[in-house]
Amino acid sequence: MERCRRVAITLEQCWHAVPGGTARAALGSVSALQRYTDLELVGVSARHRTPPPPSWTPSVEIKQLPLPRLALYESWHRLRWPDVEHATGRVDVIHATGMAMPPARSPIVVTVHDLAFLRDPSQFTRRGVAFFHRAIELARRDASIVVCPSQATIDECVANGFDPEKIRLVSWGIDVEPASQSAIDEMRVRLGINGRYVLWAGTIEPRKNLPVLLSAFEGIEDRNVSLVLAGPEGWNEQIDSQLARLGSRVARVGFVDSQTLAALQADAELFVFPSRQEGFGLPVLEAMAQGTAVITSAGTSTEEVVGECGVVVDPSDVEALRASIDALLGDEQERNRLGGAGLERATSVFTWQKTAAALQHAYDEAMQ
Repeated sequence: MERCRRVAITLEQCWHAVPGGTARAALGSVSALQRYTDLELVGVSARHRTPPPPSWTPSVEIKQLPLPRLALYESWHRLRWPDVEHATGRVDVIHATGMAMPPARSPIVVTVHDLAFLRDPSQFTRRGVAFFHRAIELARRDASIVVCPSQATIDECVANGFDPEKIRLVSWGIDVEPASQSAIDEMRVRLGINGRYVLWAGTIEPRKNLPVLLSAFEGIEDRNVSLVLAGPEGWNEQIDSQLARLGSRVARVGFVDSQTLAALQADAELFVFPSRQEGFGLPVLEAMAQGTAVITSAGTSTEEVVGECGVVVDPSDVEALRASIDALLGDEQERNRLGGAGLERATSVFTWQKTAAALQHAYDEAMQ
């Protein structure tokens, strides 16, 4: 098999208003490829006047194409121009890490994180739905290899016309770096968090299922436990009335950097993530890597992540979620058991070295 040597990786999502999990996965993959392979990597983006925020700055050089984002995406999808190589020079493979599909002048590997826009188009703008439909059409047609972070996403892709012979499972990894007690203490002081708390983290949007979590939390038995919501404002989610009823029992801390998030996860009694759909569920894996017990959604990719090392519930069942929260808050021994099992699973199963090796293999296959 011919070996890939130079890869152009699209990293435009680092400039998005809410970069989200796709950007975190892309940046983690880039870093892993730098650590564990000898590939030459070059990032690609639209034209920008400023770099992305420090938390989203890639570890590779970025070459900019001549168009701003909206014009670039439209030109890629309608005119199939400009070539990525216009900015990068010759490459062996192009890795499209988001759903914008560049022209296939070199073999393309595309990451499909999820197909949420097909399951519930109402969560997206009309323009967004049209964009994703065109992207999927081009990915089916032009991609040499499609990588998906979970079997749930693979199943969706196959159900929507992708060639199963081209699809590869490439799970994301995690760097297991337990938060120190000093970092936890500093986080609590800075964020004003006191006492025991349950944590949720993510971008506030409909599929994250926050209304169900808030309804479940409102009725828990131990009213001395608070709920911390960490993550940026997203879109199309109306939770103000529920938050008003809960009052001081809920703390919204907004977007936090990775060190603060690790400290939040490490000191939480539980991490609760009842999302209706995820491509992978990186927040669940991050909580496991801090040794924190997890409650998440049955029948989704996050159930794949926790395996037997967490509690899974029907994400539409408020009473089941409340009962699971109550049970674990009242059972320190079980919380510790699940936390230890989750940490072991994160350490052994979800490593960036495995991610890098799988991506290298996908690039090599794309060249054949």
